[in-house]
Amino acid sequence: MTDTLRPFTRGPAAATTRRATAARSVRPARVLVVFGKEWDRGAFAPQLAAGEIELAFEGFDLFRFPGNARLLAFDAWRFVDRVCATYAGRVDAVLSNNEQFGALLAAVIAQRLGLPGNDPRAVVLAHHKLACREAQRRVAADAVPRFAALGFALDDPRARDARALQAAVAASDLAWPLFVKPIKATFSVLARRVDSARALAQHLRFGPFERRIIRRLVQPYADIAVQVAPGLADAAGMLLETPIAGHQVNVDGYVFRGDVRIVGMTDALMYPNEANGAQHFLRFAYPSRIASDVRARIERLTRLLLAELGFAHGFFNAEFFVRPDGRVHYIEVNPRLASQLADLYRWVDGRDVYRMLVALARGRDPETVERLAPAAGAAASFVWRKFDGTAADRLPTRADLDWLAREHPDARLMLYAKRGAALAREYKWLGSHRYAVMNLCAEDEPRLRERYEAICNRFGWPAAY
Repeated sequence: MTDTLRPFTRGPAAATTRRATAARSVRPARVLVVFGKEWDRGAFAPQLAAGEIELAFEGFDLFRFPGNARLLAFDAWRFVDRVCATYAGRVDAVLSNNEQFGALLAAVIAQRLGLPGNDPRAVVLAHHKLACREAQRRVAADAVPRFAALGFALDDPRARDARALQAAVAASDLAWPLFVKPIKATFSVLARRVDSARALAQHLRFGPFERRIIRRLVQPYADIAVQVAPGLADAAGMLLETPIAGHQVNVDGYVFRGDVRIVGMTDALMYPNEANGAQHFLRFAYPSRIASDVRARIERLTRLLLAELGFAHGFFNAEFFVRPDGRVHYIEVNPRLASQLADLYRWVDGRDVYRMLVALARGRDPETVERLAPAAGAAASFVWRKFDGTAADRLPTRADLDWLAREHPDARLMLYAKRGAALAREYKWLGSHRYAVMNLCAEDEPRLRERYEAICNRFGWPAAY
């Protein structure tokens, strides 16, 4: 691996902009994106086109072949060493919106390069669902369900033995039914309600290759965690919790010099009824409809938790349950921007979240980023899923996509079609197949629903608003 600077991505107007900025002795900020998300490239486009930034990307797609094959031999510390040797003194900012381990790697790289970033220990603790639950209990015990670690990892034979699982649950002083989830995971992987030891054993029964993938998915995180926050439970273990139901709210914000600032709150609406032991996201709606007093409780709980974790710099996405009586319960906090939702805040509030993201990564106050003119009164991120073990019945044709670009030019569509082993694994791990996500806005909610249903009709997709 050579030590020369890798080419940076520039926008189409970069040559003209470079001539203009040269006269002012200002160059574009060089930003290193670690394990980029599918939403990143489009969201960074306005800054690239304006010549404000140049981008370099390091990492690979964790969930698509052939990129994900690199996971089997991936070494987190070797990656950090190589990236730091390549970019030392040559970048102005390091960032990542990747939940699996990109955010943690970005924090470590930024720290080593002397650039603004979060404390890696805070990122480790936020990612570690058991450690995060313990932090929640310390600051607000009444906002946390009863919980315990299972006691052995997913690749331990006891995780497939109903008798061993029953004994572990009895020792934890919990009772069925339980909500179970990995101590370290993303996208609600393997998170669901189970009613018995036999059902849990079935849920955790994997073939040798799947067990290896699960271990490799958490190993980069574990290799860093043992150095920056030693003594944590095995990241490949499971967390057991008393089930809680309620209306789910997402909180997006950031911390600048220890000051917690809320960007917005979205309502997470679910598909009707449980499927395969879990609720599944149907859409994220903005603005949230929650009452002002509930919003205040959520903000208070968010601030308490972030302070307890030592989270002093960076974007975050926190999740809460709001009970019918107004009580609020923690779900989790993710130490990165929810990139899927950035459009919603831009459209409704004029919050230029990706410019704010770059500003924060450069150590600048995101509040100094100029607001845009709001373009809508309502926005949502819609999710299409299958639940019957099969692939999407229909995907948009080229003609459909041309129609979408012409009739709904602001819509942002992501397709996640899978087949074969990848499809079967998604059903096993997530309980559904998410085949598409679309961000959309309108002047009000009735018009938003009208646009959504028109697109569903054109694509032949269910309109489960």
